[in-house]
Amino acid sequence: MSKNFKDLEIWKRGRLLRNEISKLTKTFPSEEKYKLVDQMIRASRSVTANIAEGYGRYHYQENIQFCRHSRGSLTELQDHLTVALDEEYISAEVENEFDNKIEECIRMLNGYIRFLTNSKQSN
Repeated sequence: MSKNFKDLEIWKRGRLLRNEISKLTKTFPSEEKYKLVDQMIRASRSVTANIAEGYGRYHYQENIQFCRHSRGSLTELQDHLTVALDEEYISAEVENEFDNKIEECIRMLNGYIRFLTNSKQSN
C-alpha cells in the first residue's frame, strides 16, 4: 500500500501531464492568459489535486468520488485541447499526442477506481 498519494502511479502520471500542459500553454497568445490558458491550467491541476484529496479522505467511497472528479478534469482538458486546435494554437499532431496521454491517464485512473471498489467490497 502507498504511504502517501505521491507514491501512486496515477498521481505521478498526472503530475507529468500537468507539467506538460503548463509548458504548452506558455506558447499560447497572451490574450488567452485569462481565458483558455487559465482553464487548461486549472483542469490539469485539478487532476492531481483530486487524487490527493481523495487519498486523504481515508474512506473508499469518498476516494472513488474524488477520482471521478479527476477523470472529469481529464476529459475537460481534452475539450480545451480541441479548442486550442480549432484556434490553431496547436497542431493536430500535438493535440493527438496529448489526447493519447490523457487517455492513458483515464485508463490508469479507471484501474485505480476498480482497485478501490474491490478493496471497499472486501472490507
